[in-house]
Order: sequence, then structure tokens, then C-alpha cells
Amino acid sequence: MGPGLKFATEVGPLVLFFAVNTAGHRIFGNPEADNIFWATGVFMVAVVVAVATSFAIERKPAVMPLVSGVLVLVMGGLTLYLQDELFIKLKPTIVNTMFAVALIAGLAFGQLFLKFVFGGAFRLSDTGWRILTWRWSGFFIFLAVVNEVVWRTQTTDFWVSFKVFGIMPITIAFALWQMRVVNRHPEERQTERSGDTA
Repeated sequence: MGPGLKFATEVGPLVLFFAVNTAGHRIFGNPEADNIFWATGVFMVAVVVAVATSFAIERKPAVMPLVSGVLVLVMGGLTLYLQDELFIKLKPTIVNTMFAVALIAGLAFGQLFLKFVFGGAFRLSDTGWRILTWRWSGFFIFLAVVNEVVWRTQTTDFWVSFKVFGIMPITIAFALWQMRVVNRHPEERQTERSGDTA
């Protein structure tokens, strides 16, 4: 996918989630207190469309969006069925904790899962992949903790807004910061070849 479409499939569902939660009572005519449930339903549909679009274009499932999407459907379904917003609020905590545990467990067993997921986009040495793995696992834990603090201490509207205007910019900034690791730890074979031609 092109960068524009890729960004749309990743951010679009969150933007819709925010928009419906903010103005769902005006869009659908429902009571304002029900905005979060309408927003959750729209979010679930948007996530399915985004994952399906990604698969149709790239012809392979994107692991992280797929896992996150499945949990959106599960936790969103519980939210709507039980009419309890707790479940959709817990989803980011569960997803980020799962990613952190998976990355750390992979290191413990000698597996570099980030290399498996992003190896087609970046060419890094195993040292570079290990550094990124530790950093991203720590960042996922940070996101899980922040989500718990925000939803437990703030209003639902603030939590939804923070997901879009807080978590997303923080994640983008963190990802850009990691490009220093990408530049400092190129794949060994590339380094050897450049040395041979020098």
C-alpha cells in the first residue's frame, strides 16, 4: 500500500471512533450518554474494513493490525452486548501488554519477532533488532500503563480524545526516534559488501 492509504487504514478507524463519540447523538439521534456504544460499533466496522483493505492490497495479513482488530471485535462485542464501556477501555491495555510479553518472550527463546514483522521494510543486524525489540516492548508497557491511568481517572470523552490526540502522536514520535537505531545498525551483509567494494 501507498503511505497515504496505509495511514488511512491505521488512523481512520480511530478518527471515526472519536467523531461518533463526540457527535453521535447529533448524527444518529441517540442519547448523548450512548455515544460510546455507537462509537464502538462504528469502530468495529471500520477496523474490519481497514484490515480487509490491507489484506486485499498486500495479499498477506499484517500481524499487529490483525491481532488488534480481533481484540477490537471481542472487546467491542462485549461492550455492546453488556452495555458496559469498561471492555473497550481495557482493549488497549490488553493489546499493548500482549505485544510486550510476546516480544520479551521471543527474546527469551532467541526469536526476533520484530524482524519477522518488519524485516521487509528495514534491513538491520540482529543487534539492531534486539535493541528495537527491547525498546518497543518497554514502549508497549508504557502505553498499557498510561491507558490504565487515563481511563481510571478521567472521563470517557477525555479517554477517547487521548487515544486519538495523545497516544497516536506519542507513538509516531517514538517510531521516528527509533530510526536512529535503524541507521546505526545496518544489516551485516550490507556492511561487508560495502567493505569489499571499498
